[in-house]
Amino acid sequence: MIVDTHVHIWEMPPIAPIGPTAPRWTALPTAPGTAEMLLEEMDAADVDRTVLVQTSFSTWDNGYVADAARRFPDRFVAQGLIDPLDPENAQQAAYWMDERGMTGFRFHPMYYLVDDPTEGAILTKPENSAMFSEIEKRNGIVQIHCRPAFAGQMAASAAKYPGITWLIDHMMYPEPEMSVDGWTAYKPVLKLAKLPNVLIKISDIHNRSHEEFPHRDMHEVIKLAIDTFGIERCMWGTGYPGYHRVEHGWPTLAEELRIVREGFDWLTDSEQALLLGDNAARIWNF
Repeated sequence: MIVDTHVHIWEMPPIAPIGPTAPRWTALPTAPGTAEMLLEEMDAADVDRTVLVQTSFSTWDNGYVADAARRFPDRFVAQGLIDPLDPENAQQAAYWMDERGMTGFRFHPMYYLVDDPTEGAILTKPENSAMFSEIEKRNGIVQIHCRPAFAGQMAASAAKYPGITWLIDHMMYPEPEMSVDGWTAYKPVLKLAKLPNVLIKISDIHNRSHEEFPHRDMHEVIKLAIDTFGIERCMWGTGYPGYHRVEHGWPTLAEELRIVREGFDWLTDSEQALLLGDNAARIWNF
């Protein structure tokens, strides 16, 4: 089974709203990236299932991705966004999971960097304890989009809520330059492997790499992450549907698959199968 654990889809008004979901967020789309567009692409590349992830420009209304997962239950599941500053976010989490069938949510700690570190620590704010408790009651999946400097927030939250499955998005953006001193700046991410409920997505490596396919300047840190977490806790993901991939500077879906199948030539067939889908199938109960 091939499972892409990270694709953003969206619609435009009046079908679905667009607008910011974080302080200082200004980027907005000019054209839709639809579920149908993604399905056509998945069929062409023999991708069985995709985890839909609400975009940061589609407001806090997760309706489009939730409905897409309901319309195509054999192809999609949905991960939404919840406002970490909303005092009613515990009720919102329960609603989206119970009433709309979402499997969990994505949070962006680095979007809340303020002068007061405690105020900006959205994963550890006491006000969000009720929200994470509601997610944990439902065995939810939480994915975290940030850089290594924010790994401590994730470590504290993953330890406090062991019933949540926590996912590291895009490896937390390691850079080839970090190799100069033995990946010291990346070690906070690797330490997260001590928590058994934390998994890592091996994705978006092409945007960090300074080299063309197979992006060998990223192979050392990819091997380090896989060895540290274990292949059973690593998953593959991409980014955007259809032509939006190239438009946003990403490879095509076929090229993304080639990075793993040909570029990661040190993986065995069974390890490749775990990375490309079997692990995700276990986490989302496909």
